[in-house]
Amino acid sequence: MRMSIRNQLTGEVLSLSKGEAMVVAKVRLDGGGEQILTSAVTLDAVSDLGIEVGSRVTLLVKSTDVALAVE
Repeated sequence: MRMSIRNQLTGEVLSLSKGEAMVVAKVRLDGGGEQILTSAVTLDAVSDLGIEVGSRVTLLVKSTDVALAVE
C-alpha cells in the first residue's frame, strides 16, 4: 500500500485502554529506546485490524504544524 503521509513510524503496541467507543493505544517506537507514542482510535478499528498488545503497527502522523520548545 502506498500512502501520501510521509511520517510513518513503526513500533509495538504496549497497552490498549478500551473505553465505550475509543481505545487509547501506547506504542513503543522501533529504535527509539523508551520513546512511546499514544494514539486514540475507535474500538471498531482496533477490532477490524486485529490490534492487540504485542502487535506490530505503523503509526501514520499527519499534522498541520509542529511546535518546538526549549528550556
